[in-house]
Amino acid sequence: MHGYLDRKTTQKVINSLDEYPVVSLLGARQVGKSTLARKICDSLPDVVYLDLESPRDRSKLQDPEAFFDLNRDSLICLDEIQRMPNLFEILRVVADKSPQHFLVLGSASRDLIRQSSETLAGRIAYIDITPFTLDEIPQFDLTTHWLRGGYPRSILAKNDGSSFEWRLNYIRTFLERDIPQLGFNIPANTLQRLWQMLAHNQGQLLNSAKLGNSLDKSANTVRHYIDILEQTFLLRTLTPYSVNVKKRLVKSPKVYLRDSGLLHTLLDIETMNNLMGHPVYGSSFEGYAVENILVNLPRWKAYFYRTSGGAELDLVLTRGSEVVAVEIKSSSAPKPSRGFWSSCEDIKATHKYIVGAVNEGYPIKYGAMVCSIKALIEDLEKEYSG
Repeated sequence: MHGYLDRKTTQKVINSLDEYPVVSLLGARQVGKSTLARKICDSLPDVVYLDLESPRDRSKLQDPEAFFDLNRDSLICLDEIQRMPNLFEILRVVADKSPQHFLVLGSASRDLIRQSSETLAGRIAYIDITPFTLDEIPQFDLTTHWLRGGYPRSILAKNDGSSFEWRLNYIRTFLERDIPQLGFNIPANTLQRLWQMLAHNQGQLLNSAKLGNSLDKSANTVRHYIDILEQTFLLRTLTPYSVNVKKRLVKSPKVYLRDSGLLHTLLDIETMNNLMGHPVYGSSFEGYAVENILVNLPRWKAYFYRTSGGAELDLVLTRGSEVVAVEIKSSSAPKPSRGFWSSCEDIKATHKYIVGAVNEGYPIKYGAMVCSIKALIEDLEKEYSG
């Protein structure tokens, strides 16, 4: 059995509670929001914790202002806030007239809980809680984390079979319970088919019309479904990087399933041997690398670059005047593709990385570095540590 695993965001949450009247932890179901919140609350005096999925706890908020006033000297934690989004208007009123603090947890993005962004502007800090990234679980090797993904109960399962079974149940619960609870009237079978199609096309350009034809749905409907998967933290889209070059650039976004474990479950990949023989092997590693990099470098803007001629960069990161070109390979001896160097010239890259499954990094020509996922993250974090 594994004990509590500390999260990199713990101190950020504590600091934000000192600075903002409302702190919001957002993330997919079962990523550990409640565990993190309870751990923080246990270290603080005078905390009231309400789980809004519990009818008993919801009943305590029949008169929210009276309840908050009764507990005005306590930090109030509201779990699964998307079940009572009307509370955000009341939180604004309370936050404006008293020094009371709230910690709210939600399994939907701020865009789905629109009341928060509209009513609490300037009073709320948003903190995304994701599945465990590779650097948060040093006791596991890369292949185990890559295969199982980062959901706590998946990565901490006693074996690969138990992990796979947990993820099957997670997918079923999301489709049959969570989506209806968020107010979406979408047939579970239709959304699962789309999810599986996207898994087969991990890291590919989005073709809504083609997907729609397969589902007998319009392209607009497919984009709506994709937006729901993105707003519930299960999907990530990357937009193309636009530069002033005399080349035709693709305009469609690339789509990734964010958690590699859920990706493998949707494709019925249960073991590392299964994964190594599957056509998605390379794109699975690419998505795994992209997710770990972007979660750990939230201040960087992320894109991809591709010309109609096929030259591309898997990831382009920008911050200030820095432009980072990244190519991702599942190989332990990665080599840049033919279009890598010309793409670096097109975007005027200030840093060039070829990320692979390597233990030690090494430089190659033109100032590029071959390195691991962790090393790229550490390199860019170090550059902006000041």
